[in-house]
Amino acid sequence: MKLAERIGLVPPSLTLSITAKGKAMRAEGINVSAFSAGEPDFDTPAHIVAAAQQALAEGKTRYGAATGEPVLRQAIAEKLRTENGLAYETENIAVTNGGKQSLYNLIMATIEAGDEVIIPTPYWVSYPEMVRLAGGTPIFLQADPANQYKVTPEQLKAAITPQTKLFVLNSPSNPTGTVYTPAEIRALAEIIVDAGIYVVSDEIYEKILYDGAEHLSIGAIGPEIFERTITSNGFAKAFAMTGWRVGYLAAPTEIIKAVSTIQGHSTSNVCTFAQYGALAALQSPESAGCIATMLDAFTKRRRYICDRVAQIPALSAFEPQGAFYLYINIAKTGLTSLDFCSQLLDQHYVAAIPGIAFGTDDCIRLSYATDIQSIELGMGRLEKFIDQL
Repeated sequence: MKLAERIGLVPPSLTLSITAKGKAMRAEGINVSAFSAGEPDFDTPAHIVAAAQQALAEGKTRYGAATGEPVLRQAIAEKLRTENGLAYETENIAVTNGGKQSLYNLIMATIEAGDEVIIPTPYWVSYPEMVRLAGGTPIFLQADPANQYKVTPEQLKAAITPQTKLFVLNSPSNPTGTVYTPAEIRALAEIIVDAGIYVVSDEIYEKILYDGAEHLSIGAIGPEIFERTITSNGFAKAFAMTGWRVGYLAAPTEIIKAVSTIQGHSTSNVCTFAQYGALAALQSPESAGCIATMLDAFTKRRRYICDRVAQIPALSAFEPQGAFYLYINIAKTGLTSLDFCSQLLDQHYVAAIPGIAFGTDDCIRLSYATDIQSIELGMGRLEKFIDQL
């Protein structure tokens, strides 16, 4: 059978393929130092698991509304109002199969041939591919590493054309860990409103912040930008619920209706009892302590891995203010990011993600969402690899 031409537009996910290769090597008995997966190494908190188990016992195993269980949608809207200053109501929320599906459904509902979507580089691997699958054109806006990979209002303004429909904002960022300050968010919002475009704010890492960094949801700045904001989030990172596949989109009602139509004809509802685990994540007072425990561990790991990289002359990186990634410049090694990561994994059993997956070939991404002993072992192997180049 001849495949659709759209499949030829997008490559497989490098992050998933390298993570899979590392897991396969581990299955063969090789002790791989895994810095590749964007996944907390903590178990899902017990009170969330218990809530899902209770939902199972109560028979919450049937089909549900395509946009999610009403009680969860209501809780998400309440969370966004109280924590983020976003005046969403239940009808503005769609529960999706992970944060990724929220973004995919949004792009499919709003982008078509002739539309441009501005994406800062480095970017999360799936942003441009979603745009291409929808028939749109990704416009890459190179962020300056000297500015911690944050685009400026002037850059954004210069990139906007009559075909621009959407700007993608990810703060805290995957892969760089950068966090836009409230002042920087306000400045970008002014450009967006003046240009009459929309912004999708991917806030999946909002609770993983360091050194007093502050997260500001761009839609909370004022009514004009709120009307042009779509907010994507989920439970994977903050609550160690990656495999549960529960995310959400918050948007104007016409967008949510369109997303609901797409989801209704593709996946339909998110796993019903998993949604009750997500409800407990939002409503249980125990959740705050669980997040704090993970953040404390991430903070210590971040300090350790940054200190080790700083001792390697061939590498450089700025200290991330959010998420759990270190984006390392490898230009001095003379290798492409793919060659670097391939040799590192094959010869020294360290799994890292090449920066070419994120649009910059002179960097690699290390995830420190793994235990400190594994980080110590992996960094020793990385140093040995660099010494042998």
